[in-house]
Amino acid sequence: MGDGDGWAGCGLGHTHWGRFGAAGLLPYHRDSDGQVWVLLQQRAWWGIGGGTWGMFGGALHSHEDPVTGALRETSEECTLDTGAVKVHGTSVEDHGGWSFTSVVGSLSELPPVRPASRETRRAEWVRAEDVTRRKLFEPFARSWPRLREAMKGVTLVVDAANVVGARADGWWKDRAGANARLRDELKALSGGVEGVPGGLVRFDRCFPEVVLVVEGAARAVAEAPSDGVRVVAAPGSGDDQIVELVRGGGPDTAHLVVTADRELRRRCEAAGAAVTGPSWLLERL
Repeated sequence: MGDGDGWAGCGLGHTHWGRFGAAGLLPYHRDSDGQVWVLLQQRAWWGIGGGTWGMFGGALHSHEDPVTGALRETSEECTLDTGAVKVHGTSVEDHGGWSFTSVVGSLSELPPVRPASRETRRAEWVRAEDVTRRKLFEPFARSWPRLREAMKGVTLVVDAANVVGARADGWWKDRAGANARLRDELKALSGGVEGVPGGLVRFDRCFPEVVLVVEGAARAVAEAPSDGVRVVAAPGSGDDQIVELVRGGGPDTAHLVVTADRELRRRCEAAGAAVTGPSWLLERL
């Protein structure tokens, strides 16, 4: 029992389980044939919504953020190794004073999963198109159309030369040093990003893969190890490298390119990416 276990009211007049809100995990996997599988829980007959299907999850404790709580609840209720889940984003259903946070993440494999507590009757990988054929837990049924559209990871591609040039901090005296500083600042995005522009994803907060593309004298920055930021050294034009990265993305990836270069914007948008200017990024750093 944790300090979050208990009933709470909300501004809509409902009663919910979870004194500090609740969260659930929606893991998915796309196989080699392109089929998307979603892990669902059939709730025990004795509980709320007994016998229906939905996400693993439950009450948050006072010290937990929604991602931590959703992963903990899932690991308590089934045998899934939640450490293998790559979290892409969160979507919040706010009831006024109480909220439920859906955490969406992907798995590179499709492991067998079994129940691990008396709260779970069954655990099953279900084809995405077959989800609505199940008898769904009512709150999950409401959120499923939105969550299905959110099953993508975001790759944030940063045009280093353009972003560095947007700040009058003497970067021209030491281009490599200015690029290294930007690389280190980008590590702050590992905690998540809010307000992703362009309707790119249906997340309130996303956890993007961050890619910094460097060129010219700054290419040496890619030689140093960097946790949380992938640095790509363009062998020639940085713009060409960025467009190549966007074109190489798969169906589970949405790209957001950060640049103020108009021609690069045109090329990236033609390749299917969303584009935003350096000011959006710098505000979040």
